[in-house]
Amino acid sequence: MKSRLYLLVISAVLPFFSQAQMMQQLNAAEIKQGLQALNVTGSVLYVAAHPDDENTRLLAYLAKEKKVRTGYLSLTRGDGGQNLIGNEQAELLGLIRTQELLAARRTDGAEQFFTRANDFGFSKNPEESFKIWDKAKILADVVWVIRKFQPDVIITRFPEDSRAGHGHHSGSAILAKEAFVAAADPKQFPEQLAFVKPWKAKRILWNTSNFGGNNTTSEDQLKIDVGTYNPLLGKSYGEIAAESRSNHRSQGFGSARQRGGNIEYFIPVAGEKAVKDIFDGIDFTLNRIPGSTVIQQLIAEINTEYDAAEPSKSVAKLLKLRSLVKDKAFKHGLLDDLILASAGIWLEMQATSSTYALNTPIKVKVQGIARIKPGFPYTVAVEETNTGASFSLAPNQFVSKEGSIRGGKQLTQPYWLEKSHALGTFVVDSLSKIGLAENPIDLSGVFRVKIGDDVIVKKLPLIYKYTDQVRGELYQPVVIAPPVTATMSEKAFVFNGNESKQIAVRLKSFKDNAAGTITAVLPSGWKASPEKLEFNLNKKGDEQIVSFTVTPAGAVTGGDLSLNVSVDGLTYNKSLRVIDYEHIPVQTLFPLAEAKVEKIDLKFAGKRIGYLAGAGDLVSESLKQIGYDVVDLTEGQVINGDLSGFDAIVTGVRLYNVNERIKSMQPRLMKYVENGGVLMVQYNVSSPLRLDNIGPYPFRLSRDRVTEEDAKVKIIAPADKALNYPNKITEKDFDGWIQERGLYFVTGADQKYTSLLSMNDQGESAKDGSLIVADYGKGRFVYTGISFFRQLPAGVPGAYRLFVNLISGKK
Repeated sequence: MKSRLYLLVISAVLPFFSQAQMMQQLNAAEIKQGLQALNVTGSVLYVAAHPDDENTRLLAYLAKEKKVRTGYLSLTRGDGGQNLIGNEQAELLGLIRTQELLAARRTDGAEQFFTRANDFGFSKNPEESFKIWDKAKILADVVWVIRKFQPDVIITRFPEDSRAGHGHHSGSAILAKEAFVAAADPKQFPEQLAFVKPWKAKRILWNTSNFGGNNTTSEDQLKIDVGTYNPLLGKSYGEIAAESRSNHRSQGFGSARQRGGNIEYFIPVAGEKAVKDIFDGIDFTLNRIPGSTVIQQLIAEINTEYDAAEPSKSVAKLLKLRSLVKDKAFKHGLLDDLILASAGIWLEMQATSSTYALNTPIKVKVQGIARIKPGFPYTVAVEETNTGASFSLAPNQFVSKEGSIRGGKQLTQPYWLEKSHALGTFVVDSLSKIGLAENPIDLSGVFRVKIGDDVIVKKLPLIYKYTDQVRGELYQPVVIAPPVTATMSEKAFVFNGNESKQIAVRLKSFKDNAAGTITAVLPSGWKASPEKLEFNLNKKGDEQIVSFTVTPAGAVTGGDLSLNVSVDGLTYNKSLRVIDYEHIPVQTLFPLAEAKVEKIDLKFAGKRIGYLAGAGDLVSESLKQIGYDVVDLTEGQVINGDLSGFDAIVTGVRLYNVNERIKSMQPRLMKYVENGGVLMVQYNVSSPLRLDNIGPYPFRLSRDRVTEEDAKVKIIAPADKALNYPNKITEKDFDGWIQERGLYFVTGADQKYTSLLSMNDQGESAKDGSLIVADYGKGRFVYTGISFFRQLPAGVPGAYRLFVNLISGKK
């Protein structure tokens, strides 16, 4: 797929907020929304744990109906969740979910913030979450966001106890309450006070809910009807909320539009108690600005006189308002954007290429237009300060000037991924970046727009755009890259004993005439042949595949393989990763050019595996790289093809949740097992299931899981062939696992199934539904909730040995 940037739906209340946007022309209704918002002060901050936790209906109501500044603080970026649209996991999934959140905010009108907390996966209690996150650091981040955002009211999505259903959820409520107090205390996190002041919000409340059979609402709670219809936007806030929530595609949260009244409920948590309304005692008018009577009168005139057919008539009084509020705390950014929008002014700085090597000068086009009618009472002149380009804008005359700007001095890299981090917390050195959803603008156009005697400064990110034959004009971010990247196909390579393995490396040039060498750095005693390779990439964009033969040796059984690329006397160690989906901007990043290498004792039985993809995982690729002949099956092959040639068939994660045709495929899969095949089904969730019976005999899926990756595992069926052939599985094979043991375990299994393992988190009872097997006809059926989809791509030796046993036929 080609890269693209999303269609933006800008909040008329805060159209200037998102730094990653190109300039948009607001329509007449959105301008009117913004004009109404000029008379409103105050803000509300909503706090929860993950992308998709937020109440989008309430956010839309607050931002677009109440017109208060509205923010959502998600502690994490959702890195530990599951991905229903692809095989990205961990930080890469976090990038996708970050962009989905930003798209949601552009729809509902709120702003987006994060902490440094990494979503490490499901957590059963806040104590575990705080231990892994480092509570003090994340509390400091929440305090920082509160002090910067200065909310009048803080609202949590979850309670502080087990009703939250997730340790991250309850942890978010606990942190919000503690930060509510700490933000007002100058003794708490005093290092922040060089940049912000202590801030005391009026109150903090819990937004109760009725969801999933857990109803925490009651009629004696504080209430707001957020089902209002907005005639300017032509939608109710239930409809806007559905559009917002449907941006969370990687989580499968497409939502139906809701129309009509809808009540939200709230319980006071701390602060000044509200009796009738969550905003009791808060003045959201400009009365909060001393001496604002004349300002309020002028804003009222502007709104009364506004002509939707010709917004430019409002420019004169908007400029007068700009002069009146010059030295006051006011929505200056909103006012400037409304002036530009009313005058029909559009500006852009466009690069002539999508990618540039570090420090390479960038050719650009500086473009603008003022879509005003002849007779507009002001001259409009533009100067772009980075290129020196200047021009006048005559009514409805498009202007384009060529120029160049300095090259990028920093790689395109999400700021929270610039440095390696521990399990729970990203490393961010700059306090100014804490809380930001994306990187601050680096390469940009700085436009000085002179309208009459007033000068409005507008900073816009440098963008690249092209025309697709199907989708039309598309935008994408400009990328600053190393001169050459070196990318391996896997993030972990498994070696069977001392057998050599050829590892291919894809070199890509981001400049002309990129010549140099690449060297592999291996664990002590391991060898690479050749030790160094030369390359010569003539043109920018050229790619070349080179290969090293790696041989394990010595006493070291594993470690890291890293690559050093030398170009023009400098050494680089970056790979290239591009995440490309139509619903979000293209995400380009440059992780370290390294992979895990592990030597294991692995025996095989069978070679040809059929893999039936589910929601998306990397298990198929992991099996291929250890030597299996893996065929990625289509639905047609399962329904109509001959399956007898496969030694085993494996279904991808959540296949039975996401593939509607599994009902047609299931009889063929069961027949395959009956005739002597091995079918392994990886984890699914209990709802929605596309059919009732996943296996040949009944069992149910529960929400049981073991989240501690080092939880004790007990082998309870030691004689079963799955634990003995072709590899002898012992408890040592469960060392070194990552993130979790497994999830959505089986319960109520028919007695024909054998449970192989028992495991549990600390303080909990043993669970034996992680892995069940059953003979059926001449073959064998396997169902597993074990998180192989995380372990195999990470190169966990014991997970490979167990997986190979499970897909091996009879001895």
